[in-house]
Amino acid sequence: MKLFIPGPTDVREDVLAAMATPPISHRGEEAAELTRTVTQQAQRIMRTAHPVVLSTSSATGLMEAAVRNVVERRVLSLVCGAFSDRWNEIAVTNGVESDRLEVPWGKAFEPAAIEEKLRTGRYDAVTLAHNETSTAVQNPLAAIGEVMKSFPDVAFMVDTVSSLGGMPVEVDRMGIDLCLASVQKCLALPPGFALCSLSPKAIERSRRAQRKGWYFDLAKMADKAASGQAPITPSLSHMFAMRKQFGIILEEGLEARWERHRKMAERMRAWAKERFALFADEAACSDTVTCVKNTRGTNLGAVLGEMRRRGYQLGNGYGKLKGEAFRIAHMGERRMDELDGMLAELDDVLSRH
Repeated sequence: MKLFIPGPTDVREDVLAAMATPPISHRGEEAAELTRTVTQQAQRIMRTAHPVVLSTSSATGLMEAAVRNVVERRVLSLVCGAFSDRWNEIAVTNGVESDRLEVPWGKAFEPAAIEEKLRTGRYDAVTLAHNETSTAVQNPLAAIGEVMKSFPDVAFMVDTVSSLGGMPVEVDRMGIDLCLASVQKCLALPPGFALCSLSPKAIERSRRAQRKGWYFDLAKMADKAASGQAPITPSLSHMFAMRKQFGIILEEGLEARWERHRKMAERMRAWAKERFALFADEAACSDTVTCVKNTRGTNLGAVLGEMRRRGYQLGNGYGKLKGEAFRIAHMGERRMDELDGMLAELDDVLSRH
């Protein structure tokens, strides 16, 4: 089965083999060296000198950690789809004061609208989904980062779950205080692990936080990481695989990897516009996943089922978009010839429905 869903993505055989490395003591020097190596690789992928912490959890765990550790007064939640809405819901259910700034699904945020909100002085943190996986919208991360630099007392927290490793994410240049991601999308690793970078501002906020919980104490995680350790038992199996895969990513080169994703996205968007329509505004379309609007009223259940029988798994619309759109991912280790092969099969299936 070839996975064209927006996570998890296919994993290379040599990376799976690395994951099968026999267990070692997670408190020994070998594990500490593994932690230091993976962390340094992650810093290069994130383009940051900030500490990076490794979390045996999904990225959703780090979303919760972000609001519990870093928000002291009130957070501005930028909502443009299901996963950015989830981050707002996480804040609310944790008793964190949160205001929504929302745009319609399929739209991206205008930096000026965010600036206007921040000028009220109400907020000490902002949450943003760089690449909203549910709608395939890419928010203008660099431009929003420039706005954030005018508000140094506001923590800029960014979900790069479906963009890190596939689209430009440069933590230090973009002024990101907390950048989180999981590993099963553009990073092309098995699910169950996440990572995030932490600026000095984010770490200091975490040190002051009174109700941050125990498992996701970000300052404690950063302190332990400095000595090559984790506060809790980490998934060393994931870390063996990460060391291998992160080396592959860095050998390809980030710019080359971003360009490969961009070209696949252009190919996918051209196909979508010819046969259906794009759900997202074209200027805001993601380079890692495309959301196709079902303008033909196609029976998506039947089409996706037939594609699965042919060895390809595609994604239905997420949440309220189910049946109204479908998603095709072009991320991770996927290559153009594989995308072309899948689209040829999809054209054949559509001709029969």
